[in-house]
Amino acid sequence: MRAGTARDPSEELLRAIACALPPGPRDDEVHAWAVPVDVPPAPPEVLRSVLSADERERADRFRFEDDRRRYIIGRGVLRVLLGHCTGTEPQRLAFEYGQHGKPALAEPGGPAPLAFNVSHSGRWVLIGVTRGRAVGVDLERIRPLADLEAIAVRHFTAAEAARILAFRGERRTMAFFACWTRKEACVKAEGAGLSKPLDRFEVSVLPEDTVGRIRAGDAPGPGPTHWTLWSLAPEPGYLAAVAAGPPDGTLVPRKWSSAGIEDWSPSSP
Repeated sequence: MRAGTARDPSEELLRAIACALPPGPRDDEVHAWAVPVDVPPAPPEVLRSVLSADERERADRFRFEDDRRRYIIGRGVLRVLLGHCTGTEPQRLAFEYGQHGKPALAEPGGPAPLAFNVSHSGRWVLIGVTRGRAVGVDLERIRPLADLEAIAVRHFTAAEAARILAFRGERRTMAFFACWTRKEACVKAEGAGLSKPLDRFEVSVLPEDTVGRIRAGDAPGPGPTHWTLWSLAPEPGYLAAVAAGPPDGTLVPRKWSSAGIEDWSPSSP
């Protein structure tokens, strides 16, 4: 082989991952990708290679290695997915940010532009990708909270808080995180950040309610009138939610594992 013709192994690996991906979302689909942090589709140093300079700087500012690793894997896999959907090299994608910091593609392209959202907790990253509608995702590791009652009373509607606090033990904790992830997914879909009070709209607190349709709240001005909401559990001990719309769509959940890409059916935790 002549000098200068050798290919970068990182680029080859990223190309192989992209080739193995299924087609991006159709106009009526919402894709949800669960990515394990401990067994990512590519090593963190490879995924870091597709990040922009400002993303690498942000990664370096994380104090703890686990947080840095989650950010690099989440952002790197996001770029691989969006690059696959747009036919663009992942490192060439450019992002812009909304008023409250929600990222979007600078050139989403087409009559049904791509939208996406990312969340991470513990050993998982969750990525939502769709076309022609807003999407928000939230993921939480289930854990005991000493101030659960105070948080529920302060941030949820009175009816939601009452339903959660009527439970005891593990059931109360699961109901709290079901409510929290669903509300956060809706707020992130709207791109409202911390400016949207969580008690302005109501969701189910029952973890077994895996699919629902809720009003988007009573915020003034133009915006979605409703969200379609799905709840998922990538593995025991975690809860996730995906909010999207309008228009309504069909959820297509997938996750990476050591065996490759697997279908991931919404199921009760």
